[in-house]
Amino acid sequence: MEAVEARLERNAALPKWDILIRPVLGNVFEVNHLSSTEVETLRFMREEEKLARDVYITLHNQWGLAVFNNISQSEQKHTDRIKALLQTYGVADPVTNDTVGVFQDSRLLGLYTQLVAQGQKSMLDALYVGAFIEETDISDLQGAIAGTTHADIANTYSNLMKGSRNHLRAFVGLIEGQGIDYAAQALPQAEVDAIANSEAERGNINAGGRGRR
Repeated sequence: MEAVEARLERNAALPKWDILIRPVLGNVFEVNHLSSTEVETLRFMREEEKLARDVYITLHNQWGLAVFNNISQSEQKHTDRIKALLQTYGVADPVTNDTVGVFQDSRLLGLYTQLVAQGQKSMLDALYVGAFIEETDISDLQGAIAGTTHADIANTYSNLMKGSRNHLRAFVGLIEGQGIDYAAQALPQAEVDAIANSEAERGNINAGGRGRR
């Protein structure tokens, strides 16, 4: 069903009745209507989700905290979903080497090195790194949704953002469980507080963590 849904663009007002079905060219959908911005965003999001996975794998190896292992598995599914979109639209996959810590985008390589170094200082620092990654993902996904005109791409980004909000709830909950008031790092404080104080989201997502009351 995911493969079928990827070909559909539903009218928001009549999603069950007004549906555009994109044609198939061999095994690849018609892609000439994807903007260069949409293409580059897809490629960036593919590696950004991989960055989250890689940092969490590394920090789990360092500290053995279950939250990093659980969320790294979720991030694997997230990056796989972006890969599926790349394949759908015939866009070259930037992940030609899936080894932890390997990136084509030099900015993400530098960020990976920086975040791992920060997270290896202490378990608390590692939790703050996790929260920073999720805040950044949410912000980038918000921009990505605003920058696409394709319902299937926007829907995937929206589902990934639900997962990121759940992950942020998990990290903030663990930080505040130590008696620390969490200060936002990449999003407005009011937005982070609203996320952290709401219930975990369910639906077509892969997520971990729970909201706090």
